[in-house]
Amino acid sequence: MDNPVIIFGANYLGRSAREIFETNGNVVYGFLDDNRQLHGKEIDGLTVLGSTDDDGFLKLIGKKCEAFLAIDDNRLRKSLVKMLNEVRHVQPVNAIHTQALLASQVTLGHGNFIDAKVHVGVGVKLGSYCIVQAGVVIGAEATLADFVQVGAGSIINAGVHIGDEAFIGSGVTIVSGISIGKGARVGAGAVVIAPVKDGETVFGNPAQPVKR
Repeated sequence: MDNPVIIFGANYLGRSAREIFETNGNVVYGFLDDNRQLHGKEIDGLTVLGSTDDDGFLKLIGKKCEAFLAIDDNRLRKSLVKMLNEVRHVQPVNAIHTQALLASQVTLGHGNFIDAKVHVGVGVKLGSYCIVQAGVVIGAEATLADFVQVGAGSIINAGVHIGDEAFIGSGVTIVSGISIGKGARVGAGAVVIAPVKDGETVFGNPAQPVKR
């Protein structure tokens, strides 16, 4: 990647993504963030340039800059993906830490955040716009759909399928072959030994549905 990067989101995720890009030898042009109190200020020596809808900076994307979405709110993340696709005709780039280990045979989408010491096994299919935090292990032939978030230290064993927009907390273990439904949520530290339905929230060891 030759062009500099503009990072959407001046939060913990944006700061982490900036370090990933710079460690990989990429130039980061600045942050865009909708918190106007941050505009013009520096975070780790990098300026918050303006809002995520600032056309003065958006018009650079696709020509002179790439974009990365460092935002963990899926609703906002989706709207920004739509804007980049339809208005700028680009896809956000991936941020992959130099200490992440990806097998040579992995299918990878766009706009993913993959932090340090993530291990991705052979035959894994990782969709687009996912957030995979530090130390996650994704076993062979597992599938993660789009907008999935996985917390630090989770273990996703071989053949697991995780649906769109699912949230997997930190320190979760999902045994081989299990399916996690679209929009499902798995609480931190849970051990998942049975399928989780669409939109269901589970917690505990073994993981059980949370009654509402």
